[in-house]
Amino acid sequence: MQQMDQRELMTLQHYMKEYGQQAEIFVGQLEMLENGRMEAHAAIEALEAMLVTDDGIVLLQIGGGASVRAKVLEPDKILISIGAEVVVERSNKDAIEYLKERLIEMEASQKKVADTLNHLRSQMNEINKRLESGYQQSAAAEQDQD
Repeated sequence: MQQMDQRELMTLQHYMKEYGQQAEIFVGQLEMLENGRMEAHAAIEALEAMLVTDDGIVLLQIGGGASVRAKVLEPDKILISIGAEVVVERSNKDAIEYLKERLIEMEASQKKVADTLNHLRSQMNEINKRLESGYQQSAAAEQDQD
């Protein structure tokens, strides 16, 4: 095997740093997608519960782990954010279907991001092997000079 020079080792170290930063971004995207999925599931459950309640009273999360019992005056008029600060009114059943479709899209996005992350990690492993080999060669060359 041909001995690596310092420039090649530095280049490989640079790639490892860059790939590590990219991996952090992808992990963050996966976390955001998972949080979105969990929120959509919770919303679907709440909307379905509104369909079966007789008195219109539901448990409303207000943040920080706190909830209140609230009476929903119009359980079939649901406001849904569709992005870019645009909100539309939908029927309860339409809102549930919309959220289920969004869940499918998020799951597909999660799979793509996870696949990309796995590919990136594979490349990082290859670079790491080359770096280790280069370090061993450098150490052996220094010992031969002593």
